[in-house]
Amino acid sequence: MNFGVSPGGSLQGEITVPGDKSISHRSIMLGALAEGVTEVGGFLDGLDCLATRDAFRAMGVRIEGPDNGRIRIHGVGLHGLKAPSEPLDLGNSGTSMRLIAGILSAQAFDCTLIGDASLSRRPMRRVIEPLGRMGAKVEATAQGTAPLHIHGGQRLRGIHYESPVASAQVKSVVLLAGMYAEGETRVIEPGSSRDHTERMLSAFRYPVQWQSNTASLRGGGRLIGKSLQVPADISSAAFFLVGASIAPGSDLLLRNVGINPTRTGVIEILRRMGASIEYVNQRQLGAEPVADLRVRSRPLHGIHIPKQLVPLAIDEFPALFIAAACAEGVTLLDGAEELRVKESDRIQVMADGLQQLGIKAEPTADGIRIEGGELTGGTVDSQGDHRIAMSFAMAALQASGEIQIRDCRNVGTSFPGFVGAAKQVGLTIEEKRELP
Repeated sequence: MNFGVSPGGSLQGEITVPGDKSISHRSIMLGALAEGVTEVGGFLDGLDCLATRDAFRAMGVRIEGPDNGRIRIHGVGLHGLKAPSEPLDLGNSGTSMRLIAGILSAQAFDCTLIGDASLSRRPMRRVIEPLGRMGAKVEATAQGTAPLHIHGGQRLRGIHYESPVASAQVKSVVLLAGMYAEGETRVIEPGSSRDHTERMLSAFRYPVQWQSNTASLRGGGRLIGKSLQVPADISSAAFFLVGASIAPGSDLLLRNVGINPTRTGVIEILRRMGASIEYVNQRQLGAEPVADLRVRSRPLHGIHIPKQLVPLAIDEFPALFIAAACAEGVTLLDGAEELRVKESDRIQVMADGLQQLGIKAEPTADGIRIEGGELTGGTVDSQGDHRIAMSFAMAALQASGEIQIRDCRNVGTSFPGFVGAAKQVGLTIEEKRELP
């Protein structure tokens, strides 16, 4: 599937983007390991989260739905998973593979985790290494990539782990394994990362402590099933925040967006660039803060993005690069080498696409320099990366000609219905099987 997006226009009205992907993944995982039934509303019916659902179904967990965003999980307890009959295929989902590896490292059975070509290139040593310190036995390829072979029957011990990077996935893997370990498990990061795992563990009544860049728990606790509501995903909202900021005459309201302070880097960065983004009706939705976001178009200017905001906006940088291309002056990003090992090398792929559209974009080892200018029309290749495809779709709002985007099939991993939602608020976008 490819996209063809006509130039110009503005974004108007109201929209509710799909549920938060990170929270949806965790709701399945913790709900499956809980005692009793967990009911989830607002679940993201995307391919990545369905891969997590299917993995736990294969391990004997009864999961109903999703049906209109509702899912019902009949938990089996921390020690109730069963050996799957074949390798667990996690598709394109790095979150699924890494977090499930932490859970499976403490089970009594062996298991193999596989994924698609993109996932099979992504680094896994960052989770294998701390799991090994805990006593787990996880084998990968010589390059440290999937498939992962996890040996059961290992006795885990708690560790104090100083992570070399601020990564919610690394932190979560260690904490999830720590539920099965003897003694205390503590993770210390060089900076803050998203805290959805800690919030959800607490909501499922598992004792966990966290503040700033440290989180800890002790093994031997229990998870108790509950009802929870997933807020709209700020990572999916980011495309519309950028689109409404750059398209003159835009005035858009995004409903029920999660504004967890470990995820709002995209808002802070856009505001520093001059964007008009207002929180409306702030409230608490279970363990997570939410608000409606009103964004109106305003001229943007380039900035040097503060390093402390990088882990708080790591998934939103493809969209932010479009904002930088439409801003006056130069935007500089460094300290973001993590972007090179996402679903694609997001630094290089975005730089290539921006250059195709007439923008001066210079990639560096850990970031990029983007000089704002006039976007032309043209054809860009998303390299199968859902966030890159959706970001370039928004670029057409400021382009002088049609933007054609190749290889958009993976948009369904995080934002099923993106094309319809974008059309609803004013983007002129079509799906195309073939491009010239």
